[in-house]
Amino acid sequence: MILVCYDGSDDAKSAIDRAGALFAGRLATVLTVWEPFIAVLERSGAGLAFAGIAADAGEIDAASERAAQEAAQEGAERAKAAGLEAQPQAVARGTTIGNTIIETARELDAEAIVMGTRGLSGLKSFLLGSVSQAVLHHADRPVVIVPSEERAAARRG
Repeated sequence: MILVCYDGSDDAKSAIDRAGALFAGRLATVLTVWEPFIAVLERSGAGLAFAGIAADAGEIDAASERAAQEAAQEGAERAKAAGLEAQPQAVARGTTIGNTIIETARELDAEAIVMGTRGLSGLKSFLLGSVSQAVLHHADRPVVIVPSEERAAARRG
């Protein structure tokens, strides 16, 4: 079974297409990670400023989870069209998105993780971090990182 990460970006779509080419006919789980509202507030340092909307956090989380489930379903449909036997899965973010991907791969006993890369470099990469880089450096199984077709073409030339 292959774990394919999907966030709806062009790079994630390219990753699904490449996974289909590399692993045709294999079982795959298409994973979309969503972020609980409280985690967003904690990361932003705005927790106290938004205390008044904490009552709506459950509704916000439910909407975020639904959106992630829809994205995972969209990704699974693309994966099926690419030749994989795919199922969607949406998971709430744990400590980091990278760790959530790695833990999900362990739970599913995935043989490999396939994901796109946004191609951040320089200061953006330093400030924002890189999910693909974190997964690549901390995973205990093979990781395939796929750039979008546009990004690959730009790098070629």
